[in-house]
Amino acid sequence: LTGTSREQRAFQYVLAHAIPGDPHHILQTFDQWCYHCEHLSCVGPDKGRIVERVLLERAPLRVLELGTYCGYGTVLLAQGLPPGARLYTIEGDPRHAAVAEKVIRLAGFSEQTVELIVGPSEEVIPRLREKHGLVNANLVFMDHWKRSYLRDLRLLESHQLLAEGATILADNVLFPGAPHFLQYAKTCGKYHCKVHRASLEY
Repeated sequence: LTGTSREQRAFQYVLAHAIPGDPHHILQTFDQWCYHCEHLSCVGPDKGRIVERVLLERAPLRVLELGTYCGYGTVLLAQGLPPGARLYTIEGDPRHAAVAEKVIRLAGFSEQTVELIVGPSEEVIPRLREKHGLVNANLVFMDHWKRSYLRDLRLLESHQLLAEGATILADNVLFPGAPHFLQYAKTCGKYHCKVHRASLEY
């Protein structure tokens, strides 16, 4: 009725209640909104802990996120980066990207640390090296359309954008599910696979 999107309403709440420049507090404020006001398909705190653990273990210098949405996962990733690391995040929906851009900058991350790229992942991935300077990624976080997971993994492989020993972290592979991606990852012989059990966000 207000003419604003759910994502914009969430951002207005974050803007009013979160501490600027405090990534952890911004994520907590998002969580409060999602628990008590409106559901957003952000990573959420439960699965967020898995992401934080992987970041701590891997300490990746070049991270690629597919599916920025409102910027929740981006802030989660960015706050766990080691010094000098860079995060590239791709969002296909310009309206979501506009909200995410504000969230990322509100959290205190500059364009030197986090680069938001707007466009369909299948178009952006092939030009990541040439146009955006990503030689290869040590960690890829997939949280976009589940039907795109396998296609985009194959694109990353064919454009040699995965560093040796890279980690691919893919959300919601069991539900709503990405069966073709999961089958490929388990059977192609290139990856060691581990499924993390978690509840759905919020």
